[in-house]
Parts: sequence; C-alpha cells; structure tokens
Amino acid sequence: MTATTTEAATGSSTDSRILEAIRSHTASENPSSFLALNSGNSVFTAPGADGAVVYRRTGRWAVQFGGPFAAEEDYDTLLDAFRQRVRDEGLGLVGVQLQRADAERYARRGFTVNQVGASWAASLAEFTLRGTKFMQLRNKISRAHRNGLTIQEADAADVREAIAAIDAAWLGSKGGAQQLEFLVGQIGGPAQAHRRLFVGTIDGAPVAYISYSPVYGSRAGWMHDLSRRIPEGSPGLMEAINAHAIEVFRAEGVEWLHFGFTPFTGLDASHELDGHSPAFQWLMHALWAEGAALYPAQTQLSYKQKWAPDLSIPEYVAIDGPQASLPGFAHVFRACNAF
Repeated sequence: MTATTTEAATGSSTDSRILEAIRSHTASENPSSFLALNSGNSVFTAPGADGAVVYRRTGRWAVQFGGPFAAEEDYDTLLDAFRQRVRDEGLGLVGVQLQRADAERYARRGFTVNQVGASWAASLAEFTLRGTKFMQLRNKISRAHRNGLTIQEADAADVREAIAAIDAAWLGSKGGAQQLEFLVGQIGGPAQAHRRLFVGTIDGAPVAYISYSPVYGSRAGWMHDLSRRIPEGSPGLMEAINAHAIEVFRAEGVEWLHFGFTPFTGLDASHELDGHSPAFQWLMHALWAEGAALYPAQTQLSYKQKWAPDLSIPEYVAIDGPQASLPGFAHVFRACNAF
C-alpha cells in the first residue's frame, strides 16, 4: 500500500476531500471536526481507503487531530497505515481531541490513552435565559446593550479590517502572545464560506466578534469557536453576541450549540480507559489547578458554564507506546503555537 501525505492548500481538492470526510464520517461524534480544515494542516490518505488523517509535524513528532475521519470499514486500515508511516519516518505519534470511540480503538492498539479535557454543548430546543440562574448573565448582556452595542452577522471579507483591529488589541493585551493555531478556528480562506461570523460594534467601532464553525453528526449544530474582544470594552460583549447568535440559531431550528474543547476540564476517573497512565492523569489535574500560565482552562470553563451546558463530552490524548510521553504532550502545544 502506497499512502500519500499532502499539505492542505487553500482552494485545493484536498480541502474538498477533508470536508467530505468530516461531513460523512461522524461516528466518533467529534464536535471540533471542522478544525481539520485549518490551513497549515497535513493530510494523510491511503489508496482504496475512504477517509483521511489530519495532523501537523512539529519537531520529531506527528500531532494528529482527532481520529481518522473514515468509513467504519477503513478506519483501522487508515490508522495502521498512518502509524506505520510515522514510525518509518522516525517520528513519535500523539493524537489529541480523540473522542471516546476513537480512544477505545487506539487503546486496543497499544497507545497510552488518557482523558485530556472535555468539550461542552447546550441543547437549544428549549433553551432560555429566563430564571434565577441566568440573572447575572442577563445583567451583563443588558449592560453591553445599554453601552450602545449593536450586533450583526457579517461576511468576513466585508469586516476584515475590523477583525484585524480587534485581534491586534486582544493579542496586545496578552503581552504580545502568539495567535493560537491547530486546535482553534480561523477566519478567512475557502473554509470561511461554511462558518458564521457575528460582530459587535459601539458607535460604529468594532469591539468584539465570535466565529462559529459547523458541527456534524447526531448533535449537529454550531460550535462557538474563535472569539475576541477589545480589552477595554464594555462588560458583557461576548455574552451579548453569543445570546444574539443563539436566538438566530434557534429561529433556524438549530438543535445544538457547542462550546468546544477545553483542556484539563471535565476530568473524571470514570472516563479513563484501562491501561491509562496514572502519572499523566495526575498531571492533568495539576494543570487544571495550577496551569493557567500554559492555558487558562478555569477562565474558559467559567465562561462556558455561564450557559448551563447540557453535555460534558470527554476528550482524550493518545501517545503511541506503552507509556505516556511528556515530550509528546508538549508537542501538542507546540503544534498550537502556544510556545
């Protein structure tokens, strides 16, 4: 079998192949699957196998996003072929944002698999912000509107300068932090046609935005993805934009709003698989408690819990070999441009 690896080039047939794969092969129920279309990803395919593997190479590691997006009958074939290719190139292999169905298959193949965090989702069918538990959230939203916030769904091409201004202000407030990649969404490029963008302005000046990516599978809907705000802006900007988007989605009959993956959150011993690494499990709990410098998991989770999500979906990391590798895990964050 001769497998192929390609860089996902914008506007190429590779993009179409990935989009078809994540739309068609949804058995693992990965709510972040649209991130496979991010520019900069590499794609592995095998002749005769229906599906694709998405990954990035960083240092001496291949960092795989999710499991293979593949037909059931070709899943194992594609995974085994990719694993062999990585080994032939002398690389280590780590997969991240595996769903439970993926994690079980990787564990059976001798990967060390641990829960690494969770993603969160809210059912929109009966969603309402009424009631005592949402009082503070409603107050923040009202304050943003009183401060003059207006919200519109926009074409990214029409608000390119506004997005750039918000990004510059946001990154500047983080001490010149780098733009994260790989496990967070993007704006622009051919894939933008499938995303939705809501922008907030005050007195005509852009102050915040939220980009939503499509989610496929039995919990189809939209994922609250990339979001930014100017640091000196009114309280409640993000909450007001998301509440507005929820009403738009509900009117369209959208059933689920996903809030995406947050590492180190939703950890539970009951989610771990046989053969997991107790040391790695301990590390995830330690990073939840003390790892804000690596990733602001507690802040991210606090925002998501404001919306009273109905589901916490465990997500996993799988490292090829009988032991968890800290360098392998660190390369997940290198692939994300976190350091």
